[in-house]
Amino acid sequence: MALLNFPTSCAAPTPKPEEPVRVVPLAVAGLLAVALTWYVWASFGAKSGVLLALGFGLGVALFHSRFGFTSAWRQLIAVGNGQGLRAHTVLLGTAATLIALIISTGSGLFGSVPKATGGPLGLALLVGAVLFAIGMQLGGACASGTLFAVGSGQSTIVLTLGGFIAGSVLYTWAFPLFDGWPSLPGVLLADHVGWFGSWLITIAALVLIVAVTRVVQARRNPPPADVVPTAHGIARVFRGSWPILVGAVVLGVLAGAVFLVSGGIWGVTFAFALWGAKLVQLFGFHPETWQFWQSPSNAKALAASIWVDKTSLTNIGIMIGAAIAAAAAGAWKIHSQIPWRTALAAVLGGVLMGIGARLAGGCNIGAYLGGISVGSLHGWLWGVFALGGTWIGLRLRPLFGLANPKPDDSIC
Repeated sequence: MALLNFPTSCAAPTPKPEEPVRVVPLAVAGLLAVALTWYVWASFGAKSGVLLALGFGLGVALFHSRFGFTSAWRQLIAVGNGQGLRAHTVLLGTAATLIALIISTGSGLFGSVPKATGGPLGLALLVGAVLFAIGMQLGGACASGTLFAVGSGQSTIVLTLGGFIAGSVLYTWAFPLFDGWPSLPGVLLADHVGWFGSWLITIAALVLIVAVTRVVQARRNPPPADVVPTAHGIARVFRGSWPILVGAVVLGVLAGAVFLVSGGIWGVTFAFALWGAKLVQLFGFHPETWQFWQSPSNAKALAASIWVDKTSLTNIGIMIGAAIAAAAAGAWKIHSQIPWRTALAAVLGGVLMGIGARLAGGCNIGAYLGGISVGSLHGWLWGVFALGGTWIGLRLRPLFGLANPKPDDSIC
């Protein structure tokens, strides 16, 4: 465990110790969670209700552990701090282990059949990962980070979410321009070495990443982050902050649970395209005639309620769960003043992430976490090119008045 050298927690922002509970936001978010769960469960079935509840858990875990993807890559590239990336290895290893076990059984819950597929390998994957990573650094959050930041009241990230949805709609509208880029069929390790062999290769690669980041960090020597928890004892479970290692394990378990219940990996960004299309329909336009929404699976999703779409259910759950966690920690607060350059970066970053995620067939969750956890080569390639995009994004941040990390900053 010493090899991992995890910080106490990932801190951005971290409430002060003994910060009072925000009673009104907590009551509103709690009542909304109960009422929405009852409605979804009663109207659309247990499967939808459970996926929504898993979203609540994901939101709580993301907020209380301040689990960062954007910040982890930024710290690694900027100052050589690999603590966040080592936390990723625990998340990925936990999810990969559970998913391998689930697939080996051949059955999931609520009649679902767990299935893993390898994402295509091609130009769209590489360009999409780079664009997404640039967008993360400008927008200030990744896909999952956008959701839990919005839930916790961070106003700037609302602009990022708006840009994310707009970029997703733009991609679906212009889909013929993006379709047909050169690619190769996906590679799923389990098809060649079986599920145990696939899992073993994945774990070995993650251990190697831990070792390499320790060497890099030892040479550049950024200090470890140290965060004072909001509460102590059993209260820390509900008020935070959690050690980032705990957050990684909990998120990995919940990712496995989403796979068990839905039969597919945890995803985020398809819902943004779906929400955008439904919003466009409200204004009298017809996205259902666009080529993207002509495929049978996409057409079915657009015609159906969002309450049967797994990504929509978990996304909405994450925002509400994060609101509950932030209010319990005394950290829920709306920030009304946003510098114009920050606002512009947030929107532009969101647009780039929306386009990039659809090009690459996923984001830091669907492509990176999901791909690696099922042993798909495209997940590893996404991560490598996202690091390259992070390097570009760090050089663009100062143009918008955004600071880059210094060696004495925390990993967030």
